[in-house]
Amino acid sequence: MLRLVLPKGSLERATLDLFEAADLGVTRSSDVDYNGTIADPRVLSVKILRPQEIPVYVADGLFDLGITGRDWIEETGADVVSLGELHYSKATARPIKVVLAVSADSPWQDASELPSGVRVSTEYVGLTRRYFEKHGIDAEVSVSHGATEAKVPDVADAVVEITETGRALRAAGLRVIDTMLVSYTELIANPAAHGDAAKRHAMHQIHTLLSGTLEARGKVLVKLNVAADDLAAVLAILPSMKSPTVSELSGESGFAVETVVPKAEINVLIPALKDAGASDIIELPIAKIVH
Repeated sequence: MLRLVLPKGSLERATLDLFEAADLGVTRSSDVDYNGTIADPRVLSVKILRPQEIPVYVADGLFDLGITGRDWIEETGADVVSLGELHYSKATARPIKVVLAVSADSPWQDASELPSGVRVSTEYVGLTRRYFEKHGIDAEVSVSHGATEAKVPDVADAVVEITETGRALRAAGLRVIDTMLVSYTELIANPAAHGDAAKRHAMHQIHTLLSGTLEARGKVLVKLNVAADDLAAVLAILPSMKSPTVSELSGESGFAVETVVPKAEINVLIPALKDAGASDIIELPIAKIVH
């Protein structure tokens, strides 16, 4: 039913891992195959292409559904429907930032201080030109095909580049003077395909699986038993998404309690629960959380 396009490059492995965890595993003949299949009746075909191109291809109707970054949606100005952010990137859940950077020893502290004719190198030519037009600065914007941060000062006076932490830019002797865009990965749809009720329903079901898988990352299910006299003490230290589920055990021998907690807290939480009177504590992995 749906023609799907996924990003190649830095997001490729993280995206394929997400689909696998969401029970939408992509099968390919090899790691360099640009075509794939998903054993799901909602997915007709899968293509893997550069994220820079995906917004335009989805807008043009070559694909019904795609994954790319907000940075490339803004860069291309493509007319697509965003089904929502997917909070993952190459290695973390943090967004990337499109930033304007200059040499660390530059006197410029703000974009408004950049002079007319300033040379700017970037992959984001459209986004950068619109940015400088908005600020009323006549900038010479040139396309960069890589190693953008290395082009100051010989090739450019400033660069527009992506970063998660800014570490690589600092290592290259650059200093960020403005954040132009905060970009998460997004699930996007062709407007005409999204207008079809059956396709739209399938799209939102896939989004549910992906977002539910991301929601479950870093969380575990904790189940335990506790005597009535100790219930209040256990609940006082037990975090939960909303409130713990508490069920009375047969024979009025106590209560069964379960809740979802951050995995990062479990090494402290389980001993504390035992100290508070909990017993039969079980920690279980979670594949998806769907609200």
